[in-house]
Amino acid sequence: MGCVQSTGVDSDAKARNDEIENQLRRDKMLAKNEIKMLLLGAGESGKSTVLKQMKLIHHGGYNDSERDSYKEIIFSNTIQSMRAILEAMPQLDISLSPQNDARRAVILALPIQIEGDVLPRDVADAIRGLWKDPGVKEAVRRSREFQLNDSAVYYFNAIDRMAAPGYLPTDQDILRSRVKTTGITETTFKVGELTYRLFDVGGQRSERKKWIHCFENVTALVFLVSLSEYDQMLYEDESVNRMQEALTLFDSICNSRWFVKTSIILFLNKIDLFAEKLPTSPLSDYFPDYTGGENYDAACDYLLHRFVALNQNAATKQIYAHYTCATDTQQINCVECDPRYPPTDTLTRVWFIVIEAYNFRSRSLRGFLTHRSFHIQVQV
Repeated sequence: MGCVQSTGVDSDAKARNDEIENQLRRDKMLAKNEIKMLLLGAGESGKSTVLKQMKLIHHGGYNDSERDSYKEIIFSNTIQSMRAILEAMPQLDISLSPQNDARRAVILALPIQIEGDVLPRDVADAIRGLWKDPGVKEAVRRSREFQLNDSAVYYFNAIDRMAAPGYLPTDQDILRSRVKTTGITETTFKVGELTYRLFDVGGQRSERKKWIHCFENVTALVFLVSLSEYDQMLYEDESVNRMQEALTLFDSICNSRWFVKTSIILFLNKIDLFAEKLPTSPLSDYFPDYTGGENYDAACDYLLHRFVALNQNAATKQIYAHYTCATDTQQINCVECDPRYPPTDTLTRVWFIVIEAYNFRSRSLRGFLTHRSFHIQVQV
């Protein structure tokens, strides 16, 4: 009896052991097919827009119910932007036309967050009228002197469409909407047999202490910089230049012990706004060693050099750089654009999937072309 009972116990133990080993093999296979990417960057650099673009490309976009849920955010963004302008005008010594005093009162009387899926007619009329005011236009031209959402002009110009019956936000409306990211947001999608996990973390200083939880086993970092904010100050500390803050943050991330061998995809974002600003807001006013004047290419190269030169581990760390416009809906599918350059390694596959969300312009800088991405090597 003892021998029979022992054999039964051994069989059960072997079955349990086999199941554990099978599960470990399955877990290992899943981990092998999982790509974990961390989206980093200062506040308002465009990280959340990356995730929205990924949803449009890989999740089939937004259904009507999801689009409808963005109405309150879009309406609130629009009203908050007009309020910010009206409140800044006295500090900028800019006057509002007397006939718009009543419209000003309508906006300032509104709560910060708008609830409802219809933009009230009096609010739409007020925004429409105020947007025609020369003083409001002048304040927008001087928006670097106060905190104004990038989407302000876009929404002001779309006010008639947004106020129309049956309004449903477009992809562009959603991409330009702004909600401060707090905590950690994860977006998961599959491409072929690979599962991509993108983590978006708050960019404001108060949120950065939470990044540590995402650091382990990261395949690649995607670091976003808003080029257009070279002449703006931080939302949380108006004595600190946003570009200087981005450089400081990139330095700490690029040279962190957590990322000694982790390659970085550097997106120099908002190139459209950057190009618009250069003629009226000289880069040299904020970076005195810059000597390229209003030349767009020279300004881009200068800022790219500033970031890449911070890499203290060039022998082991690769930096892939692209200039991007995160809200541009014309996508470039780099996986399919040229079959001569198949994405063979994990990082390159990550690279192709991420840049699929952007309409971008690339340049090399004393570097070489690898799988249609530019590996930047700078002698400092």
